[in-house]
Amino acid sequence: MIVHTRKPSEAQRNRLDALSKLPVFFELTGKRVVMAGGSAAAAWKAELIAAAGAHVDIYATDVDDEMRELLDRGAAAGKLTLHERPWALDIFAGAAIAIADAKDDEQARAFYCAAVAAGVPVNVIDKPAFCQFLFGSIVNRSPVVVGISTDGAAPILGQAIRRRIETLLPPALADWAGFAKDIRARVTEHLAPGPQRRRFWERFVDLTFSRPPESSSFAAAAANVEAIAHGGGVAEGRVTLVGAGPGDPELLTLKAVRALQAADVILFDDLVSDGVLELARREAKRMMVGKRGGRESCRQEDINDLMLSLARQGKNVVRLKSGDPMIFGRAGEEITMLEREGINVSIVSGVTAAAAMAAELRTSLTHRDHAQSVRFVTGHARDGALPADLDWAGLADSKCTLVFYMGGRTARDAAARLMDHGLSPHTPAVIASAVSRPEGGATATTLSGLATRDHTPTDGRPVLIAIGEAMGAAAAIDLAPDRPVEVQAIANG
Repeated sequence: MIVHTRKPSEAQRNRLDALSKLPVFFELTGKRVVMAGGSAAAAWKAELIAAAGAHVDIYATDVDDEMRELLDRGAAAGKLTLHERPWALDIFAGAAIAIADAKDDEQARAFYCAAVAAGVPVNVIDKPAFCQFLFGSIVNRSPVVVGISTDGAAPILGQAIRRRIETLLPPALADWAGFAKDIRARVTEHLAPGPQRRRFWERFVDLTFSRPPESSSFAAAAANVEAIAHGGGVAEGRVTLVGAGPGDPELLTLKAVRALQAADVILFDDLVSDGVLELARREAKRMMVGKRGGRESCRQEDINDLMLSLARQGKNVVRLKSGDPMIFGRAGEEITMLEREGINVSIVSGVTAAAAMAAELRTSLTHRDHAQSVRFVTGHARDGALPADLDWAGLADSKCTLVFYMGGRTARDAAARLMDHGLSPHTPAVIASAVSRPEGGATATTLSGLATRDHTPTDGRPVLIAIGEAMGAAAAIDLAPDRPVEVQAIANG
């Protein structure tokens, strides 16, 4: 058998896509902002602007109760001043920005034109045609502030995105970010630009998401500056084996995303999706190292040498593997090599393809009426055939769910051997490909149907073969041989 190999190759980074609006952050502390209108909508904007430290001059003759309540209690910062008169051309002098709540387009146009003529950026609430800038949804962890814009097209979508981000950013992040601001001068003074500073901030970020801050945490972070400063100019390299999951980027763990965001170099497999790579730090070098069944692949020795070389240069290397790195991912060999060479190595678990397949099929792999165990089995050995030492008598267990990874080419042979060892030809089976991806799908059959033909996909998609009585439990599966199953991925639903 001829085995083709290829060298690791650097992936070309996509250029930045077009932006509908440029996100910017105004410094408004102590600046004057003019507001025309006394409505509830104007009150919300006035409170928001004042919270950023601005002095807001409000011009209105008709003032709603919400505006009165805001003026009585005051804002979190800044200053609010009501001028009970209509706005006029003289209000724009010295203003940083101008905001209005206009009843109709005629009023909106008048305010907009006056502000533009005065050279003041302007926003007319809920009238995009008369806005030079837009307000987005805000996640407030000050000094960390996240702004979300849908370009005015779908404010409700922006609010939904905000809620999701808020679940990822703990409220304590504000305290950590404030401390980062305090310690920045010490970091700049004691640590050299480049690896030293990056090493400190990576450790600091690990703290911010691991637990709420305590005074001892702050002291430890401060001491870390001194330790790194006296530890040499080159950061200690490390390798993190990260599970990328089966393809859908929403199946990544938070820990995996943080690892991708901290990487200097990412060595990724062929099966890792573009959506997963989009979550990585933009400055990270990305190198594809192959690893897809039936195609040319990088030799494991080349991958090992590359990881070792990069780590010895002080790089933070992420070895990004499809699924979970500890299931059929050659992780054992890589860990042994790295530890032997004294390289710090850690592992971030990922969602393995069998678990994602079960979720898509809404089928429990260990349904208590059908299976008391589940076994993950490799579908091929080094030579591409079934491993010679598989315990077929043990695998032919009617109370077990079998999942063959990378088993498209060997499924026919595996089915025949299971039937030879007593497993019923009527045992349900599922052939799933590209699990969790838009192009994915599944076919229901039986063990005898599995044995009738080759199941290698022509387009090289990864294939899982699941066999067992539990596979017949999902109502969505019609066990007529080779009938496609209607699969709706949760993430794509």
